[in-house]
This record gives sequence, C-alpha cells and structure tokens, in this order.
Amino acid sequence: MLKRIALSLLLFLHFLAFAQQTEIKLVSWNIKDFGKTKNSEELNTIAEIVRDADILAIQEVVAGFGGAQAVAKLTDILNRKGAKWDYVISDPTNSPKYATERYAIVWKTHRIKIKNRGWLISELDSLIDREPFLLHFYMDDKQFTVVDYHSRPYNKNPESEIKALSKFIIDSLKTPLLIAGDFNVEEKMPVFNTLKKTGFRTAISNQKTTLKWSCERDDYLNYAIDNIFYSKDIHKVEGGVIDFVRFCEELEKARKLSDHLPVFLRFRL
Repeated sequence: MLKRIALSLLLFLHFLAFAQQTEIKLVSWNIKDFGKTKNSEELNTIAEIVRDADILAIQEVVAGFGGAQAVAKLTDILNRKGAKWDYVISDPTNSPKYATERYAIVWKTHRIKIKNRGWLISELDSLIDREPFLLHFYMDDKQFTVVDYHSRPYNKNPESEIKALSKFIIDSLKTPLLIAGDFNVEEKMPVFNTLKKTGFRTAISNQKTTLKWSCERDDYLNYAIDNIFYSKDIHKVEGGVIDFVRFCEELEKARKLSDHLPVFLRFRL
C-alpha cells in the first residue's frame, strides 16, 4: 500500500514538473516613454517586476536611440538575475507626427527560440497608426506567434484599427497566436466580437490596468484597456495583472515607471 502511495506521489510530482516546464508566462506592458525617462534604479525595479516571465512584450518604446539603449540595459539587468535573456526591437512605426514608437520583445532563451528578428506588419501601416510587431517563437517542436500592439488613443477611433488588425489576423495568421498590447478599448466592447467568434479569449476581464494621477477613496486604477488575446489552440493556465503599486502612498513613485500595470498570461501550447 505504501509503495503504491509513493509511486502515485512520484508520478504526480513528475507530471507537475513536466507541466511547469511546458508552461510559458507572457507579460505585456506599456512602459511609458521607455527609453526617455528611466534611470538605472527604475530599470532594476522593472526587471524585478518581470523577472519570472518567460516573454516580455513592451509597448511605447521611444523611437530614438534611447529606446533601443533602454531595452538593451533592461536585458542586461535581467541577465544578471539568474537567467539568460535576449531581445528584439522593432523599427520605428510608420506613424503620424509625435506618434512614432518602437516595440520590444524580451525573452528567456533556455527554452524559447527564434528563427528571425520579427517585423512590423507593413500590410497594416495605412490602417493602423503604430502598425503591430510580429515575432514567431519556437519551443521544442511547437511554434507560436506574438503580436505586440499599441493602438491610437481612445479619442482617435482605435476601433477602426482593431477591426483591421482582427481581419488581418483571421485571414493571414494560422499558428497559435497571442496579441499583447494596449488597445485603448475595453475587451468587453463589441469591436472584439470578430476575434471572440473565432475562438480568441482574453487573459483578463473587467480588470483596470491604467493608473490615475492621484488616489480617490483609496482607488488608483482607471481603465481596463491592456490585455492579451489568445487563440483557441492556446490553453490558459492563469491570467492577471501585476499590481506593483499596491498602496496609495506608492502611486507617485509607481507612475515614474509607467501609467499602466503589466498584464500576464500563463499558458500551454
């Protein structure tokens, strides 16, 4: 009897270890003016917040040299925290004046590989102000794709961009897919129905992700506009928001990192 219990426990622990090895944690974060305002201490804080992720998709990297430099510095800091990381950074988006940005994706290399450095989706540059960045990943014999996206502001019709992006994804991308970004539209709005009807789901629902300028009745959160959409061939384990603020007294300091909270999705292929 004891041998059976011991064997069952051993099999369970083996299954648990295998499941954890095949899980991937993706973090999506709009890091405000990344490359323009972050000092070494703030970059180290950002690294501590995301260090247990496998992939980090960043929006709002400044288009100039400072953006690429900040991504390289962040990757270097992460590399000194116990795991090997690599990164890619997009070309500047083909955007209206003052809207141009870059995207960056940073990942742990011990399990996850790439075969190219990704690209901006040029087919959408006439329809989307900051055309999304696409990168294929490979883990063991499986492929999946991350699309990094920052929509135009809420008062400039981001819905038209989301419609164009949804059509492109449904028509053109067939691998397991994750869309990570700041959509400037809440996921419950009808504009996302096209994606949802094809099986896409979200990492979070009805969770606010942006920060107010000041606390109101102990509440510092504003809008639910950041999310990760994932296709039906991806299996969600857990999704959530990483609240690095926690207390009203920390809000001013937190806003120096970003006015958005990171969103995460832990998943299996």
